[in-house]
Amino acid sequence: MSTLEDIDKLIKETLTEEESKFYDELEEQGLWGSVKSIFMGKLGWLAVIMNIVNLAAFGVLVYCLIQFFTVTETNEMLKWGLGILICSMFNAMIKLYAWMQMDKRAILREMKRLELQVSSLSAKISE
Repeated sequence: MSTLEDIDKLIKETLTEEESKFYDELEEQGLWGSVKSIFMGKLGWLAVIMNIVNLAAFGVLVYCLIQFFTVTETNEMLKWGLGILICSMFNAMIKLYAWMQMDKRAILREMKRLELQVSSLSAKISE
């Protein structure tokens, strides 16, 4: 662990003040920071719409679940059960997409950190 901290310290020493601020912004985010990052950027509007649709699908899921337990005929139970299955899959796919977006942003942040480190070290080597 100390070698990683030493490397970070060495990198920060070689960076200019502006680069150091940018490097600090690229620190690893927690869960809530990652969730917030989905709503920022070029596709933030899509994340908002997807969450609204996800809430609507959850409402339909609850309605199908209530109907499933109130009907007595088997054919009706199958129809409401299919609705439950479709809504559950819909919710799962939207959540999976959101988690993939969070992962993508984390990978991009690490790539930016690496680019900054490489440019910083190459500048130090060329001196």
